[in-house]
Amino acid sequence: MRWLRELDDRKLSPHTGWTRDHWAALADHLLLSARRHASPSHARISFPGEPGGYGPDVDGLEGFARTFLAAGFRVAGEGGRDPHGHLEWYARGLAAGTDPGSPERWVRLDEHDQAKVEAASIALVLHLTRPWLWDRLDDGVRERVVAYLAPAIGSWYPPINWVWFQIVVEQFLASVGGPCSPADIEAGLALTDGFAREQGWYADGDKRAYDHYVGWALHFYPLLWTEMAAGDPAADTRRPAYLSRLERFLRDAVHLVGADGSPLIQGRSLTYRFAAAAPFWAGARAGVGSPGLLRRAASGIVRHFAERGAPDDDGLLTLGWHGPWRPIAQSYSGTGSPYWAAKGLYGLALPADHPVWTAVEEPLPVEEGDFQLAIRSPGWLVSGTRADGVVRVVNHGTDHALPGDQLSDSPLYARLGYSTATSPVLAGPHAADPLDQSVTLLDPSGRPSHRTGFDALLADRLPTGTALGASRWRAHWVEPGLDAPDHGSGRAGAVTPGPTLTVVSALRGPWEVRLVQVAAPCTSPLRIGGWPVSSASDSLIVPGPGLDLADVTRAEDATPLSPETFIPWCGTTAAAEPGRWYVAGVHLGPAASPAPEIGWTGTTARITWPDGVTDTLDLPALLR
Repeated sequence: MRWLRELDDRKLSPHTGWTRDHWAALADHLLLSARRHASPSHARISFPGEPGGYGPDVDGLEGFARTFLAAGFRVAGEGGRDPHGHLEWYARGLAAGTDPGSPERWVRLDEHDQAKVEAASIALVLHLTRPWLWDRLDDGVRERVVAYLAPAIGSWYPPINWVWFQIVVEQFLASVGGPCSPADIEAGLALTDGFAREQGWYADGDKRAYDHYVGWALHFYPLLWTEMAAGDPAADTRRPAYLSRLERFLRDAVHLVGADGSPLIQGRSLTYRFAAAAPFWAGARAGVGSPGLLRRAASGIVRHFAERGAPDDDGLLTLGWHGPWRPIAQSYSGTGSPYWAAKGLYGLALPADHPVWTAVEEPLPVEEGDFQLAIRSPGWLVSGTRADGVVRVVNHGTDHALPGDQLSDSPLYARLGYSTATSPVLAGPHAADPLDQSVTLLDPSGRPSHRTGFDALLADRLPTGTALGASRWRAHWVEPGLDAPDHGSGRAGAVTPGPTLTVVSALRGPWEVRLVQVAAPCTSPLRIGGWPVSSASDSLIVPGPGLDLADVTRAEDATPLSPETFIPWCGTTAAAEPGRWYVAGVHLGPAASPAPEIGWTGTTARITWPDGVTDTLDLPALLR
């Protein structure tokens, strides 16, 4: 996709060069390339590769529904102008997919739950393109579409972001005179109201599930629904709260994009890639946030992938991150799944004269200067450094679980650190047995403990600007049951409990000072793992007194970023001493600045950072 550079406009977009023409060209390229893999009547688009865990019928439906999103956004923003005939092409698929007698018929909502997800995309596009598609379908096709969507009514949906799929489908049905259950919508809205957290964030359900679903689902659907239901008091009264939450969330979200456009590599469904741009477009459509900054964030994310192999040379999105990398998939991921990336093209639903397309790009926070902040809901300490454009997150609040749960750690959620330049180890032995960005104890066989279910103690910012966080957990070892589907979170199994671990993190610039205390009794050695990187020189861990071991572990094909991954770590040879505070400096960056200096007066740590700033941490007071 480097040919897109020919369209660059550095006056309008000084940071990315991207304009609406780039986005339109990318969307058309994706859509026209997908057509080559369609069934004769276009109802199924089955991309190359091994079928997903739900089988080829679901894969084919996903291929249709998710590319249909891109087509809908493309035509809606053009006011119906459609030189490539996208809507006419998809209209044939609608007719065949909803025909019970067609060999290309779609899996129904009452046959497979995944169809409930795809039905929402179909309903959204039919709403956004109603004058040019729905209103021109013949009566028989419209009746069949209604019949296909109707099993959403009264059906069970998981109490997570999926509830919005039912709300959107039933709202569309109501808008075209189809069946609808107001009770379903009311119950769903009440449930989603309970997802709201501090500072404009949502949790994906009742667990500490914070990831890209916050933006590409939990902020994306509410405002679209209020458009669909405009005039309904339930929608009109909720819209101000949805707007306020999105505006506040976006203030954090722009800090989580690297200067190279990479989104944070954290959370499940990473193969959706540039769907991470969706909340920035949602903000632009709703009129919250600065248009030039929102487009800078969205264009940076999509350009990041387009210039690194997604889509590939055949114009396809594969299961992977940049290029193909199958281990990134969850058990629900199929060959059509990556096309939820189309949500990142949502900006194309806005016309060319919209302020988000005409404003001059503004720099991302990480391009303006170094920063530290604390995001309380997910328990994240965030540091961005202008010199390398990297955003780092130290995690003391997210594990896709509840306090007290004793599950194995998901590398996507429970690691102590995530960044825009590194991936957690997702394959090989260290995916299930934590090493990177971890604090663990080793059992007699050398297996590391897990932290999921920890107590989140602190996520704040000191007067000096240093970000400070802490968590505490009962170390535990898990023999997980491997027959459960992989939805990205930790696994249950037989649990062996161990001592309690407390970790305090102070984050400033490229350095984290990590303080670790083990409670009595303890008979296990301690391990502290650093950042997993593609080059051993980009990550460093500096052990303090008592940490008499230090090494770098090399792992092959462990992340989607490189064939080799290097993980520095340090620890104790013998059992960790209960009550003692161990300290390690953890660094991510191409050239290590001098390590922070740590001095002690009893249980008070004095940290002098490379920039000369000093922080004093009274640990008992902090953890009280």
